[in-house]
Amino acid sequence: MKNTRRRDTDLEVVLRRLLFAKGLRFRIDEKVLPDFNRRADLVFAASRVAVFVDGCFWHYCPIHRTQPRANSAWWLAKLRTNRRRDLDTNRRLKKAGWSVARVWGHEPAATAAARIVKTVRARLRRARPR
Repeated sequence: MKNTRRRDTDLEVVLRRLLFAKGLRFRIDEKVLPDFNRRADLVFAASRVAVFVDGCFWHYCPIHRTQPRANSAWWLAKLRTNRRRDLDTNRRLKKAGWSVARVWGHEPAATAAARIVKTVRARLRRARPR
């Protein structure tokens, strides 16, 4: 677990490059809500979009989840707790008016970037006064 990076994973770096190339600017590894001790991997403050890049193992991906054989009861509880925390984060941010984008570790970066660009630009268009 010590070797697991909290930020700047390969997927995060590629995703950031693609989004930057599309003209989007964002903050990295930032608290979204001041009284909420969870950090988003990318934060688009103007459009109120929070992006989380989730590894398939740690966030219990419905497609690729695996369960370690050693100490399996502890791991299962840990992974389910991680998943519940992710869902709670989504709920709290949505309640505060944010859009949440979750990118799975197996998702192609270009696909995720296109989805995020679409969300950010749509929210910016809605936020602008006419």
